Amino acid sequence: MTKYVLNSGGMKNNPKMSKKFFAELVNGLGEKPRFLYCYFAQPREDWEESFSKEKEQLPKIVPEGVFPLIELAFPTKFEKQINDSDIVYIKGGDDHLLQYWLKKFDIPNIWKNKVVGTSSASSHALSTQFWTSDWRQCMEGLGVLPIKFLAHYKSAYGGKDTRGPINWEKALEELKNFGEKDLPIYALEEGHFKIIRI
Repeated sequence: MTKYVLNSGGMKNNPKMSKKFFAELVNGLGEKPRFLYCYFAQPREDWEESFSKEKEQLPKIVPEGVFPLIELAFPTKFEKQINDSDIVYIKGGDDHLLQYWLKKFDIPNIWKNKVVGTSSASSHALSTQFWTSDWRQCMEGLGVLPIKFLAHYKSAYGGKDTRGPINWEKALEELKNFGEKDLPIYALEEGHFKIIRI
């Protein structure tokens, strides 16, 4: 059984929730859980710099007595890296870019029985349908999970956007009426997460 821990994003603004999220990721995996950090939703030129910062931060936010081993994911060896890991943590970013990469793999089979952590765009990608704050519209996810997802709910995300602030209730209503009407909807405030085992 694969354990999905779907985060709404904005964890840097919610340090307490961030600690809870990472505690859930490593729960039951012993003293040295093996993390695979995946930045496929971000520009390639940013991966190493982001990874370097997070590699330094992770030991500070996991529970005491946990000493994570951390590796940076690459498309050319993604499946082998997953096989050698306990946790696949897929960072957020661009919805389209992430789906471009994930569609190249036999998901969810490649991470069967692993822990998969997501944030914002990666929570969207694994959903059946979602509402994206960047494009401000409903979109189709990859359908790994039979849910609808709305990240950054009720936050100030996009507050400096020339389109003006997001009307979150309108966004939620659009998602309710989009696609499959009977799917559960997870509209989570930043830092909050949902656990799904499937």
